[in-house]
Amino acid sequence: MLTTDEKQAFAKRLNLALKRSKKKIDGPAALALQFNLRYHKEPITPQSAYKWLHGIALPSPDKMETLAAWLSVSPHWLRFGPPDAGSTQTPSGRVMETPGSYESATFSAGELLLVKRLRSLTEHQRYLLMELVEQLASQSEVWPGG
Repeated sequence: MLTTDEKQAFAKRLNLALKRSKKKIDGPAALALQFNLRYHKEPITPQSAYKWLHGIALPSPDKMETLAAWLSVSPHWLRFGPPDAGSTQTPSGRVMETPGSYESATFSAGELLLVKRLRSLTEHQRYLLMELVEQLASQSEVWPGG
């Protein structure tokens, strides 16, 4: 049986993913409408969407898959959050190097300042910055020198 904390954590991740989505979702009715456009089985009601948004209930696994695909996040991240502290996973499902892989590296003063400033950001701001860095890194892999 799911705990209230698990449902609340899911709701927080869902709301975060909705904030960064291209389409503005301003409530349960809009969520239900947009979800139903993408889900080709029994539609959900605004009441179901309300329960997802407020941590009262979780969607079934097939609905979770649809939400994740629509919001461009991994189903695992949406349902469970990031993996354990051994690795870092972005909401889109990409795994980044573990912090321990840089233990022997020497950082410049600028890099240390960047880390200090990163730590002062809110969780949402850090998430946005991580996604931005991932996008830039992905672009440089696809279009080197561009």
